[in-house]
Amino acid sequence: MDRSDEDLLGRLRAGLSDESLLSNGRVLPERQLAEELGLGRARLRRLLDVLEAEGTIFRRQGQGTFAAPPPAGASLDMLVRQVTPHNLMEVRLEIEPALAALAAQRATAEELVVLERLMRATLSPDDARGYETADDIFHFKIAELAHNPLILAIHQTIRSVRRHAQWTERRREALSPDRILLLGQQHEALFEHIAARRPAEAAAEMERHLVTVSSAMLRQRRHEAELKVG
Repeated sequence: MDRSDEDLLGRLRAGLSDESLLSNGRVLPERQLAEELGLGRARLRRLLDVLEAEGTIFRRQGQGTFAAPPPAGASLDMLVRQVTPHNLMEVRLEIEPALAALAAQRATAEELVVLERLMRATLSPDDARGYETADDIFHFKIAELAHNPLILAIHQTIRSVRRHAQWTERRREALSPDRILLLGQQHEALFEHIAARRPAEAAAEMERHLVTVSSAMLRQRRHEAELKVG
């Protein structure tokens, strides 16, 4: 990659960070983005491929291109090494139902439009990796819609562990097509409760969803243990 491409990537990252290249939560259309940067669409697509590979953006066919949530703050290498899947789910079960309830109470109509779009991106992913990216963004947006910066900071720590823990690949292996379909349906039900301003139901649906995720992870770990014994 030449220096001019690096400069363009820097401009893209800056525009995504300050939201000058976003509209209603989505990256500007390719034609408009190419005009903003003064380059051809073929070259723009190559640059967007780089940003997608590094996790800065998330593209869904027919729905648009989304900016991924910003990375969590400082390095948490030591914490990531210590945390187990059980530790993670224990915390998520305490925090995320409360976030869903608060989102149901506090999200604006405009924010709900964005949340619905992000939810739909989890319904038909291309593969397990695509689902995980869409899932990460959807849950992050719910945390944002709670409008509590302290809880959002806690959620950012959870995200950091989920993204960097050594068992991330094993978690992905537990995401069969049927499992992804079920989790997407739960996301849809969760969104409906939030949009309908039903905080208790939103919290209960989030808990149900996380129990499903936890069960899949535990089954995967049992399967790995059986293989080692065999």
